[in-house]
Amino acid sequence: MPETTNPLADLRGAVADAARELSGGDSRGSAPSFDRPPRPDFGDYSSNAALLVAGSLGEPPRAVAERLGALVRERLGSAVERVDVAGPGFLNLFMSDEWCRRVLSAALAAGETYGGGMVDRPERVLVEFVSANPTGPMHIGHARHAAYGDSLCRVLEFAGHEVEREFYVNDYGSQVRRFGESIRARARGEEPPEDGYRGEYVRELAERLPGAAERDVDELAEEGVRLMLEGMQRSLERFRVRFDRFFSERELHGREAVRHALDVLEEREHVYPHDGAVWLRSSTFGDDKDRVLIRSNGDWTYFAADIAYHDHKLERGYDRVIDVLGADHHGYVGRMQAAWQALGGKPGSLEIVIMQLVHLTERGQRAQMSKRQGEFVTLDDLVDDIGVDAARFFLLERSHDTPLDLDLARAREQSQENPVYYVQYAHARIASILRKAGEERVAEALSADWGERLHPSARALLKRLLELPEEVEQAAARRAPHRLTAYAHETAQSFSAFYRDCRVLGAAEEGGDEDFRIALSLLAKRVLARSLDLLGVEAPEQM
Repeated sequence: MPETTNPLADLRGAVADAARELSGGDSRGSAPSFDRPPRPDFGDYSSNAALLVAGSLGEPPRAVAERLGALVRERLGSAVERVDVAGPGFLNLFMSDEWCRRVLSAALAAGETYGGGMVDRPERVLVEFVSANPTGPMHIGHARHAAYGDSLCRVLEFAGHEVEREFYVNDYGSQVRRFGESIRARARGEEPPEDGYRGEYVRELAERLPGAAERDVDELAEEGVRLMLEGMQRSLERFRVRFDRFFSERELHGREAVRHALDVLEEREHVYPHDGAVWLRSSTFGDDKDRVLIRSNGDWTYFAADIAYHDHKLERGYDRVIDVLGADHHGYVGRMQAAWQALGGKPGSLEIVIMQLVHLTERGQRAQMSKRQGEFVTLDDLVDDIGVDAARFFLLERSHDTPLDLDLARAREQSQENPVYYVQYAHARIASILRKAGEERVAEALSADWGERLHPSARALLKRLLELPEEVEQAAARRAPHRLTAYAHETAQSFSAFYRDCRVLGAAEEGGDEDFRIALSLLAKRVLARSLDLLGVEAPEQM
């Protein structure tokens, strides 16, 4: 069978096609599994396809497995060494060394594109993330949002989607005016209002803004927001997070976009008056109750502004919109999904990702860091302590919907106990091997006629490297960049085992194929570099 840059998908497809042929073309029911067995002596890959087909045929699973195995062998040809039937009817595939050499060659030929562009239906996607209030510096919670949102965008782009990144600037409303009042109070040597902002950064702003003690509150607020946003942008750039657009809520109100959104909802007959207020019929679209858009005193609600913002997103024509929101926004999901559909958005085209909290720990105990800004740990504090690479990797180690404990002591370690250090060290070790070989020798190895009988550790490493396309695909589809932290670490472990068991340079002295091992090492280096890049982490050439 010809090899593509997603050989696991090719194998899975061959098994599924054989099962479909055996069942007479019946494609109903669950798709067959296709996994790596827990032990290599059970084969390279295993499938339950025969068990599924046996149910539709009404025949014993092992008998069906024997027939299915023959079909799979016929379809795969020289790619498979043998197909065994195990247990109640599992198919175990033992891939040939010839197949291993072919798929390694195909993956290397793909170059830097290996693992990407696998999505069947590319979409134009808007991802809004971070969107911190510009009334204070970015804190540790925003750091998790930033690492997640940026990595998700990287994964989506590499998978083949067209992605735009947006930061919604909450620069309108009562909290902004309180910010201005707080700055002026500090400039006058007074305490901020009871519901104002009290961090040391407010005092610093008051000192930076000329004549702040006598200036108009709204003018001070606007200037303060501008300075805070500039600081946020510097922090984000340092954290390797970029945005295509900073969308101002103030401009949204200035363009009368809120009024426009209400007009759209009125035209669609999704709003109604009640008790002097204007309500959205959000319960029509699955919300637990209807929601107020205009209060009885004539003021817009925050929800009305959010609807206007999403109406603007809808008008920009994205195939999909993803909002990354904080843990305190669970109640927001149902109402925003309802508003989206009321505006005319397709069900399912708005996704709302809820992030969970992050806690700092030090060897298992809750940690206290130096707090330059007052009441909270900032993103800059975190980066100053453990660096960008460790901060991003550790913030991405767990799924976004799981609370995260970030162990500062572990993140500072330069040892195998620190997963990001371990992965980066593996990349640097391969880079050293390839430097010693030299560019000409590496080029020779890639064009050589490989003939090595694969060592089990080499085979295990290759199988791990072949998982990159599907890891990227799953990380994109499930909005789960955390998968790549585990994959990168497992890949580094597989390379370490290979390097322990198989000499690379000078392999001929122990009967090995140096050309093949150099080529395999080069692919391992590329896969580690790509995995780290998708996490926003550097892949050093030396350490």
